[in-house]
This record gives sequence, C-alpha cells and structure tokens, in this order.
Amino acid sequence: MPAIGAACLFVGLLAALYAATASLYGVQTGRRALVVSARRAMYALAGLLLLAVAILEVAYARSDFTFALVAENSSTTTPTFYKLTAMWSSQAGSLLLWAVLLSIFSAVVLRATRRRHREIVPYATAVLGGVAAFFLSLMLFYSSPFDVLATPPVEGNGLNPLLRHPAMMIHPPMLYTGYVGFTIPFAFAVGALITRRTGADWIRSTRRYTLVAWSFLGFGIMLGALWSYSELGWGGYWAWDPVENASLMPWLTGTAFLHSIMVQERRGILRVWNVSLIAATFVLSLLGTFLVRSGILDSIHAFGASTLGTPFLIFIGAVVIGSVTLIIARLPDLRSAPWLDSLVSREVVFLLNNLVLVLLCVVIFWGTFFPLISEALSGKRQSVGPPWFNFFGTPLALVLVLLSGIGPAVAWRRATLAGLWRTLTVPVAVVALTLVLLLVLTPAADNVWALAMFCLAAFVVAVVSQELVRGASARRTMTGGSWPAALAGLVSRNRRRYGGFIVHVGIAVLFLGVAASSAFIEQRDVRLAPGQSVELDGYRVTYREPTARILADESDTGAPITLGAVLDVEKDGERFVLSPSRNYYTAGDAQSTGAIRRFFEGEATSEVAVRWGLRQDLWTAVRPDIGVLEEAIAKADRQFSDPRFADAQGLIVATIVERYRQQAPPAYFRTLVSPLIAWIWIGGGILLLGALVALWPAPGAADRRLRALYAARVGRELSRA
Repeated sequence: MPAIGAACLFVGLLAALYAATASLYGVQTGRRALVVSARRAMYALAGLLLLAVAILEVAYARSDFTFALVAENSSTTTPTFYKLTAMWSSQAGSLLLWAVLLSIFSAVVLRATRRRHREIVPYATAVLGGVAAFFLSLMLFYSSPFDVLATPPVEGNGLNPLLRHPAMMIHPPMLYTGYVGFTIPFAFAVGALITRRTGADWIRSTRRYTLVAWSFLGFGIMLGALWSYSELGWGGYWAWDPVENASLMPWLTGTAFLHSIMVQERRGILRVWNVSLIAATFVLSLLGTFLVRSGILDSIHAFGASTLGTPFLIFIGAVVIGSVTLIIARLPDLRSAPWLDSLVSREVVFLLNNLVLVLLCVVIFWGTFFPLISEALSGKRQSVGPPWFNFFGTPLALVLVLLSGIGPAVAWRRATLAGLWRTLTVPVAVVALTLVLLLVLTPAADNVWALAMFCLAAFVVAVVSQELVRGASARRTMTGGSWPAALAGLVSRNRRRYGGFIVHVGIAVLFLGVAASSAFIEQRDVRLAPGQSVELDGYRVTYREPTARILADESDTGAPITLGAVLDVEKDGERFVLSPSRNYYTAGDAQSTGAIRRFFEGEATSEVAVRWGLRQDLWTAVRPDIGVLEEAIAKADRQFSDPRFADAQGLIVATIVERYRQQAPPAYFRTLVSPLIAWIWIGGGILLLGALVALWPAPGAADRRLRALYAARVGRELSRA
C-alpha cells in the first residue's frame, strides 16, 4: 500500500507538469486539443491524490505502523476520530492535504470554465499545475507521507495531546482550504495579465472561489481561537503567535480584495490594485504554510525546524518576482481613467477600507518578522509582544469598524454631505443613546478604546438595520406582503449586497466581544486547599475536592491519567459546579524515564471548565500539585522497574492516582471572568452566515448561465458560417 501511495504522488507530479506545459504549448500554438488534455490531466491529478489520501486514511484507521507517518502520529489507543484526522497533524500529511485540496479546487474551476475564457484558462491551468507540482515535489524529495519502516513498532507514538480537541482537528483543513482557495483567483489574474484581458471577466469567474476561500480561512481562524480558549489553559484566545498572525494576514488582504473588486466590476477601476492584492494574498498564504514548516519563528503551532524552509523560500521568492515583473510589464493595460467623481462616494470608502486593511496587515507582518529583522540589523534576536500589536492594531480596528458602517450608507459615484447626514441621522442618534447608557449603567468609561468600539458597533448595527428596514418597506409597498416575506425577498434578490451587510454586523459584534473581554477581564491565580475559596467579580469559587480518573477523561482524548477538581461556585444566590481537569500522557520509555514516573511526566493538557454566558464567561483551569506523589512514584519505580512486573504497573499507577484523590492536596487554579466574550463566537457565526448568504446562488442564476452558454455557442457557430 505505501508503494501505491508513493506511485500516486509520482504519477501526479507527471500529470501536474504535463498540465502546465501542455496548456502553455497548446495556447501558444493554437492546438486546442493540448489545452483540453491539460485540463483532463488536472482531473486525473485530483483522482490520484484522492486515492493517496484514502490509502493513508486506511493506514491510520488500521494502525498500520509500517507507515512511518502513522507510527509517528497515532497509536492503537488513539480514539478513532483522532486517528482519521491525524494525517494533517504531521508535516508530510499536511502537504498532502494542501495538494489534494488544490487539485479539487483546480478540477472544479477548470470544469466550470471549460467553455469560457479560452484565452485566460490555459495560463491559469499552467499556474495551477505549477503550484501542484511544487507541493508534490516537496513530498517526493523532502517529506513523503508514504515512507515505510523496515521494522514497524508494536505501538505508535500517538497523537500530540494538544491536538486532541475536535476544533483543532477541523481547524487545519479550514485554514488550508482558505490558503488553497486563493490560488484560483491568483491563477486567473496571471492569465488575465498575460493575455492583456484585464477587465472584470476574470474577477466574475473567480469571485465565488475567492469568497469560499475567505470564508473557510475566517472560520478556521475562529476555530483556532476557540481551541486556544478551551484547551491551552491560559485563558485567552489570541496570543499574536507567528502562525496565528500568518493565517490572519491573507484573510485581511483577501477582505480588501473582495471589496476592491466590487469597484472594478462597477467602475472598471483599481485594476493595478486588485491584481497586486490577489498576488499579495497568495504569497501570504504560502508564507503561512512556510512559517509552520520552516520553524524559523518560535510558535506553539509550528512543526519545528525542517528542511522545507529553503525550497519554500525559493518558491515564494519566485512567485513575488514573477508577479511584480508581470504587473509592471502590464501597467499600460491596467491603467484606468481618473475616477473620483466625488470624495463622498462608496468608491472612496472602499479605498479607505482597503488602505486600513493593508496597513493592519503591514503592522502584523512587521511585528511577526521583527525577530528576524532585528537579528539581521543588530545580530540579536528581539521580539514584540501582544501590547505592541494592540497599541497599533486597536486604532486601525476602530477605523475599520467605522468604515464598515459608513460604506452601506454612501452611494456609488457621488453623494452629498447633506444626503449622507440625512441617511446617518438615526444611526448617529443610536450611537448617542448607546454612549449615554454605557456611561450611566456600565463601567465602560474606564476604557476609552472599549467605549469607542461599543459605540461604533452600535453604529454599524443601526446602519445595516436601517438599510434592511428601508429596503423591506419599499418591497412591501410594491408586493403588499408581510414584513418577514418582504425582508426575505429583499435579501434573496440581492444576496451579495445583503450578505455583505450581514458580514459587517458580524465583524462589529466580534470586535465588541474582543473589546469587552480584553478591557474588563478579571483574573486570579491562586493556590487552594480543599475548602478554601477565591472571590472575583461577585463569584465565590470554593475548591470542594480533587478528582482522579484512569483512562476515563470526559473529552475522550485517550489520556491515561486525569487529575482535576470539583469547584462549587456561588453568585447572587445562584449555585453551580465546575470541574476543570488536567490530562497526563505517558512520556518516553520505562528505561529512560522510569516504569511508573513516565505516566506522570509526559505532556499534560488542560481541560478547562467554563460557565458560558451572553453577559460573561466564568473560566477555570487547574494545575494539580503532583509533587505530593513524588515519594510514592520513586518507591514504585524502584520496586517495579523489572519488566516481569509490567502487568502490575497499571494497578500501581491506579493506586497512586487514588492516593492523590484521598490525600486531597492543594492545587493551583486560574480563574477568569471575561465579559461579553461569547459575542466573539456569535460574531463569527453571523459573519459566516453573511458569507453563506452572499455565496448562495440567486434565483434563476443557473438559467442565466445556461442562456449565456447557449448564446456563446450560437455566436461561435455563426462566426464559422
């Protein structure tokens, strides 16, 4: 089976190279048959890589440790769900995931455009084939997922404990779908530049793929934040980690691209800006993959140092040089006539939106790579922390939310200040009322940045609500239906517009949650013995008793030992129980670590306990003090180090764990109250809903496409007559 998988990669590389060369040669010589065969080669590539993935997944499911990848990242005791998703926890497996997703995207878009853009598509095929060939080359020559072990072990290493969380196992495919999806508009942009067809046709054909990529990348970022909040045990959701930042940067430039292409579609302008944006987005997507693979920056998400850094850097450099050269060469074709009819117009708001998004991306890029920059300039590696990112990012975020509220209220081409004021009168009144209520009823005045974000979030919601009410009212007047029917009909008739409005609301709600949870969080780190309590924000948290379990962790991660605590919580007469815990995984082997000690000194992960709420979360994590077990562990190691007593080791470990529960030693607790943090996840859900609305085909779209294809065919037949 490993040989079949490796053969799939090798034949896939040949197919990708053939697709790239045949499509170029075919379009240059006018041999249409070669272009068609290149497209079919990309179909074959998708089939080959799907077969390779299936082979690897079967190996994981069967715990086939002849596969080196399976032995390194799985075990017989790994729960089935984590076995099936362990592929992308490894370097080679994630490269295969990248390649198979790219092949699927490529097959779908080439199938959809087989009768359109005959000048552009061959060059796009060449780009897609070239990118696929790069990733296949990495797997064949640097990091193969089908390497075999001459002497397979009886047991595998198991999955990294930190990755044993449902959100984390879905998170990488979401991110990779986003990264890979941006390859499609980039490939078509290259084709448009080469053929000098720099109008909006290539944008219309790839807009849906761009939106899919943007949506998946955003969803993946949200899942990663949720994993951090509920698994890492530090209480936060975003640490400005290099790999976190690497996923955010292409999402920001992708957001800018989605806005600016609307200007090009409507006005035929911003052509240079748009091809530059999509090129930057694709490069940043590669950069995100590079950071995880190379290990050049410290990150909890990175795979560590590897040999992939150099080829990735060379490929990224080639893409940058090629893109810049092509854009400069096509500047005469990209230039457009002066376009600012008025400084008060939606075009200007979109341009300002783009500038803020790109500036925010530049800030994040500088902070992320500052260790390398400082080392190159001074010889000493230095880094910047969250306060630096927050200092520069917060004002930009405020401007971004403000613009997301103004944009829907401004007309295209030209608007008057008087007309804009009339449109914004009600939203501004809502902001004034919100400000008064916040100052009177809440401590929001203690943090001016949070207060400003609350008001701007209210502004965005008010503007979008006003636009929906006005549109539904007009439609209701025309159709005579009910308000819900009018609203549904309004959104259905212009899903792209109103889906975008919903996304704006989601962004505002998300930033509201970020502002509140960052500015007004309360945290206590304490050491408590059973019966002792800690108080914060009106909560009284009492450590009732410890818990101890063997092979029975509540999250089904397969942890051998779970130690935790039962906490009694009381506030304003309401009582409830929280049970945080910590999972301990076996480390090393008996000879190097100790027959019994290895069960307690492996990697440990937190299972936090959260009282979720719309107003605030009460978040708790525990770090048991297992030092009280040191004497018992050392004694057991001396007595049961002989392999003949291996069968008794499990019983001894269970006895020691039970001793921890009976002794009830003190434990270390981190307790936080995070106001409005749930609105981060709610905002993310609203954002995803808006993206789905914008993606959903409008009524009659399929019929219009069929009519367009029919008209194109008739036109070709008439031209031949």
